[in-house]
Amino acid sequence: MHSEDPVVITIKNVPKGMAVQLKARAKGNHRSMQGEAMSILESALTLRPKMAVEDIVARVRARGLRSPSESAKIVREMRDAR
Repeated sequence: MHSEDPVVITIKNVPKGMAVQLKARAKGNHRSMQGEAMSILESALTLRPKMAVEDIVARVRARGLRSPSESAKIVREMRDAR
């Protein structure tokens, strides 16, 4: 938690289905709905930034895949090996 003064946030018009899901998730995690909502917010705000297309391409190439046809070849080989 941050040492800043807390702020009250109200969420209006939450669909009933979402509220039911939040309540169930909170119960499963042994938290109040408030605690579960806070946990979800913390997770959402600490996620890594989205990757740039160039970074994704670099990762794919680092794994040895160069084109869709190579991927298809690998899948075919895996199927034939069964």
